[in-house]
Amino acid sequence: MTAEEILSHVDHTQLQPYAVWEDIEKLCQEAMDYHTASVCVPPTYISRIKEAYKDKVKICTVIGFPLGYSVTEAKVQETKQALEDGADEIDMVVNISDVKNGLFQKVEDEIRTLKEICKEKILKVIIETCYLTEEEKIEMCKAVTKAGADYIKTSTGFGTKGADIEDIRLFKKYIGDKVKIKAAGGVRTQEDLEKFLEEGCDRIGTSSAVNMIKGGQGSGY
Repeated sequence: MTAEEILSHVDHTQLQPYAVWEDIEKLCQEAMDYHTASVCVPPTYISRIKEAYKDKVKICTVIGFPLGYSVTEAKVQETKQALEDGADEIDMVVNISDVKNGLFQKVEDEIRTLKEICKEKILKVIIETCYLTEEEKIEMCKAVTKAGADYIKTSTGFGTKGADIEDIRLFKKYIGDKVKIKAAGGVRTQEDLEKFLEEGCDRIGTSSAVNMIKGGQGSGY
């Protein structure tokens, strides 16, 4: 797998709470130089990126991030504003408390609501696998599929653990044919990037892909 092929599947990420505009500029320049799938950034930077770079980079942003327990109405407003500001893709965090309480229909309804707002824009659903049992992960695969989301995503990168190959294999068993997989967190080398892509991931979220391709180590997100 060539470096170009790998990077075309990467959401080049900068989600640290202390990120400044110079960090975002560096991210966007690397995304253009290396042709990554998108830049994944905090909502506060969407409009500034759009103004500075127009359509030279695809903009992915996060909703209900990183804890997921915002009420649906808040996530709705976040999503509408992000799309209005110029986001191309939305990565939402499910309400993990609802998942742990077994309120799977409520979670499915929330995903469906945000997908209806996104319309043709891509919606990725972060289920934060590190906090879930296998049964809960399976239920989330079903919810993401039924709600019509485009991707199921393993992790925020801010939990206790990131992506795991076993979870990717589990997803493949239980998601629908139209749902793709994004891995995030815990990807630290080019070998890891290749492994997750070969296992069936369509996207990988990481801040360190360019460094990994050059032979360095990733930060884990």
